[in-house]
Amino acid sequence: MNSSADDRLLDQIGPALSRLRRRTPASSRDVSRNLVLNVVADAPGEMTVGGLAAEMGVAQPVASRTVAACIADGLLRRAASQADGRRTVLELTERGEAERARFAAEQREAFEDITAAWSPEERVRFARLLVRYTSDAGDWSRRQASKER
Repeated sequence: MNSSADDRLLDQIGPALSRLRRRTPASSRDVSRNLVLNVVADAPGEMTVGGLAAEMGVAQPVASRTVAACIADGLLRRAASQADGRRTVLELTERGEAERARFAAEQREAFEDITAAWSPEERVRFARLLVRYTSDAGDWSRRQASKER
């Protein structure tokens, strides 16, 4: 059974995640672009603008504007779906892959600076748990979306 101290700690997760998002070392434009690039790259199948909007939790016009900016910057391209040629899907360009790698390198550098006082074991443990959490959160989100259908 959890102690009240454990409960208070667990109650701090939401605000902590919110602070983490606000303190991402990048401009809001970079954060949006990085989010779009990661969603497209991490998609288990083809990604459409509608699918991107659903994954990001935004209205389709918002996703469309972000996609248009990424296409204009040469980070994404539209392509015909291999499963259904009538559908248009999104793909990363080489420049998009490079931008995604650049942003990941910046985030790793920030992580290492922020955790400089941590032991190597603490860093790896936290990284492993954070990656697991985001994977499980993605699974949870897909389950929630399927319940709503």
